Amino acid sequence: MRPINLPEPPNHFFSLPKFFDGAVRRAVVIGNGFAGAENQCIGLVRALGLSNRHSLYRVTRPHGGINRWLHWLPVSVHKMLDSVIRRLCGNSRFQASKIGISSVLEADAYHIATMARETFHKDGPLLVVASGRDTIHVASYIKRLAPENVFVVQIQHPRVRLNRFDLVITPRHDYYPLTLEGRRQIPWFLRKWVTPWEPPGSNVFLTVGALHLADSTTLRAAASAWHDELAALPKPLLIVNVGGPTGNCCYGVDLAKQLVVMLQNVLWSCGTIRISFSRRTPAKISNILVKEFATNPKVHIWDGEGPNPHMGHLAWADAFVITADSISMLSEACSTGKPVYVIGVELCTWKFADFQNSLQKQGVTRPFTGQENMSESWSYPPLNDTAEAANQVIAALAQRGWTIHT
Repeated sequence: MRPINLPEPPNHFFSLPKFFDGAVRRAVVIGNGFAGAENQCIGLVRALGLSNRHSLYRVTRPHGGINRWLHWLPVSVHKMLDSVIRRLCGNSRFQASKIGISSVLEADAYHIATMARETFHKDGPLLVVASGRDTIHVASYIKRLAPENVFVVQIQHPRVRLNRFDLVITPRHDYYPLTLEGRRQIPWFLRKWVTPWEPPGSNVFLTVGALHLADSTTLRAAASAWHDELAALPKPLLIVNVGGPTGNCCYGVDLAKQLVVMLQNVLWSCGTIRISFSRRTPAKISNILVKEFATNPKVHIWDGEGPNPHMGHLAWADAFVITADSISMLSEACSTGKPVYVIGVELCTWKFADFQNSLQKQGVTRPFTGQENMSESWSYPPLNDTAEAANQVIAALAQRGWTIHT
């Protein structure tokens, strides 16, 4: 019997359009409105070469009135209660404030997943990068709705069900609560709510600190942009970054007074000191430093007006003094390879103390004592968390047969 010859199907029947090559060409960043979380996402996207090809969406909580007492609720429940309260109370003091509403689109998991599916064969897979507790539900739901069309990266530990994400990027100290010492520091009935439930799996990448925007390209650009203001300053240039007290690094005016004395003690060895405060710095702390150094010709205090000199400081500094509360500021400074001194380490508790201890053990930071000679430099292998995390994303994409289009 002669074999039956079936007609060949049209060329496009089994093949994808010629412009589909499995390359990731775009990204969606899902933020929560806080720079510390969103900058981690954007820093990772930049490191992947997608800086001009990403869109920002936000999961926003209601603000104003009674909402400040509901912040501990899951964001979906918070929004539902806010809607009910506004319907019942109208324009009363319970209504959420509408002042300062962002123009950034609200993160809608169904919309983003639909877009990823409908544009997959034209634009390739969609990279989704999210950070912060309020983004977990949205990012995981996008993965559930479009598993074959997206690659979802969750930054900061979601605590449970890590298989909802393609990759979780989180600092090592997030697993400190699973250690014997960590378990001793928290009541058993709270452990499931504030700690990871299991050790890191194959889809978890551990960093030392936080991801950030201060890569070599950004710092080169900042060095050029701030050249006229910072290059000619007397050296060494000491940058002092003051954050604000947190629940796990609580301090007040006593630390500010201690910092004043220490800076006075090292002033002789500095050419210039520049002091910056964060948005979290209480006025009672900043006022102490301003009162002491405002008229000192060797000290400049940024008053919050005009362009933020933070990136210029990272580029031009010879050394840093940073309060222990800010993981982000420390991670950025430690990526420069320049001396980083920390004040207030002894005030940190729980996993934040573990983070500070890990930096000191690696020789990345030293406690600030006020006895230092700032003209004597020292170095260490710079933290490179953002670039290493980007490499991990590329490797995980490769396992799916996808690449980053550059």
